[in-house]
Amino acid sequence: MSAALPQAILDALNLADPSWRPILMRGLDAVHTADPAYLPALAADTYLPTEGRIFAAFMQPLQNVRYVLVGEGPYPREQSATGVCFMDGAVESLWSEKGLSKQVNKATSLRNFMKMLLVAAGIVSEGETSGDALAHVSLRARAIGSPFIQTLTELQANLTAHGFLLLNASLVFRPHVAPAKDAKAWLPFLETVLQALASAAMERGVEAPRLVLWGKIAEQLKALDIAGTFPRAVSEHPYNLTFIVNPTMQSLFRPMELLLKRPAQ
Repeated sequence: MSAALPQAILDALNLADPSWRPILMRGLDAVHTADPAYLPALAADTYLPTEGRIFAAFMQPLQNVRYVLVGEGPYPREQSATGVCFMDGAVESLWSEKGLSKQVNKATSLRNFMKMLLVAAGIVSEGETSGDALAHVSLRARAIGSPFIQTLTELQANLTAHGFLLLNASLVFRPHVAPAKDAKAWLPFLETVLQALASAAMERGVEAPRLVLWGKIAEQLKALDIAGTFPRAVSEHPYNLTFIVNPTMQSLFRPMELLLKRPAQ
């Protein structure tokens, strides 16, 4: 059946780690079986991410995955959409003199994630996540010899090192298609991914990775039978301000110390 899939979609598999490629091919076949018209129409359309990065999240080798974080869909801006959940390609520096950088503040989900990490670490209180409080944090973070990470690249590296597979419920964004509609089309693909992760965990005799579901579209994965075999941590989407004080997310991320530089290997 793979021969019927659009070549542009197949070529995008080259960015995925080799451990994932046969699995992703099966996932694409599952999408095609559910709706034979979907992938050809997508390939003929304009969508984000560009530059063949639709499967960029799968650079994380399968055997390294300990968490599967699922968001809604790519950022709706070409420079921002990277194919990796909430990793905004328009952001590099995390800090400015006034607190978080202008680019972080523009990326609402990333901004609230950063603030949640600061609250979880006890660096700021729940009621002090803006203004002078963040300016003081930034001063500490940007000081010479600071233990804090400085860039989004470092944050992504920390998440990768902890075993995160950073997915979206919809692997694409199209301004003329509701994200929930594209996400529904990709559900057979994500089911195939979860089945592969569950099988790999069983073979190794370890617990399946934890599903971290952000928002109502991501929560649709709970309807899949295979999802019941995964431990889960569920929250509202980070574009909601309430995400900053979500106790489930604070508890999950607090021990990881994602805002600190990792020791040199």
